[in-house]
Amino acid sequence: MTHSFTRRKFLHQVGAAGGSAAVYQMALALGMMPSKAFGAPQLVAPLNGRKRSVVLLGGGLSSLMSAYELERAGYECTILEASHRIGGRNFTVRSGDFIDEMGNPQYCQFDDQPNLYFNAGAARIPAHHHYLVHYCRTLGVQLETFTNVNYNAWIQNDAVAGGKPIRYRQFVSDARGFIAELSAKGISADAFDSNLSAEDVERVLQFLRNYGDLDPNLLYKGSNRGGYVQPGIKAPTAGMLEHGTLHERLDFSELLKSDFWQYRMHFGESEDQAAAMMQPVGGMDNIVKGFVRNIKSPMVTHAQVKDIRIGEAGVTVVYQHDGQNKELKADYCLNSIPKHLLVGIDNNFPAEYIQALSAIGRGKMFKIGIQMRERFWERDNIYGGISWTNQNIEQLWYPSHGIHSEKGIMLGAYTWEHENAEFFARLDPQQRFEAALSQGEKIHPDYRKYAENFVSITWQRMNHHMGCTAQWTPETRELYFDYLQQPLAGRHYMMGDQISYHPGWQEGAFSSAHNALSELQKRVSAELASA
Repeated sequence: MTHSFTRRKFLHQVGAAGGSAAVYQMALALGMMPSKAFGAPQLVAPLNGRKRSVVLLGGGLSSLMSAYELERAGYECTILEASHRIGGRNFTVRSGDFIDEMGNPQYCQFDDQPNLYFNAGAARIPAHHHYLVHYCRTLGVQLETFTNVNYNAWIQNDAVAGGKPIRYRQFVSDARGFIAELSAKGISADAFDSNLSAEDVERVLQFLRNYGDLDPNLLYKGSNRGGYVQPGIKAPTAGMLEHGTLHERLDFSELLKSDFWQYRMHFGESEDQAAAMMQPVGGMDNIVKGFVRNIKSPMVTHAQVKDIRIGEAGVTVVYQHDGQNKELKADYCLNSIPKHLLVGIDNNFPAEYIQALSAIGRGKMFKIGIQMRERFWERDNIYGGISWTNQNIEQLWYPSHGIHSEKGIMLGAYTWEHENAEFFARLDPQQRFEAALSQGEKIHPDYRKYAENFVSITWQRMNHHMGCTAQWTPETRELYFDYLQQPLAGRHYMMGDQISYHPGWQEGAFSSAHNALSELQKRVSAELASA
């Protein structure tokens, strides 16, 4: 006798194992309930005329998102930002912008043209970053495609091919071809008798033939996946009007000398780097501008917090503005000040809280944007994407926007390895420019002659930041992550990408703010119920 196993019975068992949240998610997956876009559900219940106030410390995206949601629910909000600008590490640099670096203040000298900008902090948006995409949609921030991986870009390593750059596509094609050939040679029917049939073995071999583009003898002799040898820019007809000539394949031992295969070769397949990637049209700070247009609450810049006191009835913040110390009292505080700066501000936090904040490392990162008088990379069939090198600059980025314009801004270095970020931090801006040009010439020999001006960003030296992404370890996450997500006395809530599993990503900031608002909503609901 066959017993039916209905959806209702299945959901009942899911609920027994995982609770109501599991039932809800499984019902969505089965199409039994209409799904809502992430970020769309109301995060904070309306106060309906009752008064509550919130001070938000730091003017980054977590504060902007929180103020936007709180304001719509009837809360009185004030944002205090220590620097001269709102947005935090969402920073798009254009002509005339001030770079507030400790010891090296700069003004951007780019031409005043719409497409001549670069995103000095956050620079790309994965399609699955739901909160971020939701707010772009809600705020009317237009998005366009961002090219993250370009197989026509270059790989350069001093230990490989005499230091000459190799096309990304050729490196990947040859590396996979050799691996497929080795795997195919190692397969015999006898080795698979216990698990695979002869037919299965043939399918595996066929898979490897296709994966590595092997010949009928299971040998890798090169592939058009790596591109053809071009007869020249004036007559790029290889594979069109004449039979293409394959590149001479790279020796596998030569490929292994590079560190590119360790993670960069698969960079564009990772969770947050895989296509489709996007960027706001006109610059990442259009997200900031979208929030600013839709928030009426005060946003006070040049407001440096001096003291934070948590009391039973609320939070008192003392900040310096216009040369005077000012005091602001609020019912609650949402705090996104970088944790390594926060511990230096007078406060009455518990000792364990200070210890937790102090335990999180401080990230370092460097970028340099270079205005090029011609978009020479497009003549080399490169439209967007990244070239990689083992030099200090680590990466070159080609802009995905402004294609076929006269000029463009290249990212001449993007370093997140600490030693490389510190290499540039020790240099003055002009020395950084020279280092970026000399290293870029190993990839593009005429690189220097196109460079007109530049601006550099060293986040570990930027005033009011003094660091980049939070550096968590498995040990510090185990000890402190859950603790820092919890409010202090129901009044003070830490947030920002630093209090997330995605430090350095805007989605981490939004997710952290979502958690803080959820905790705040619990507190307010309890207070209103008791009243």
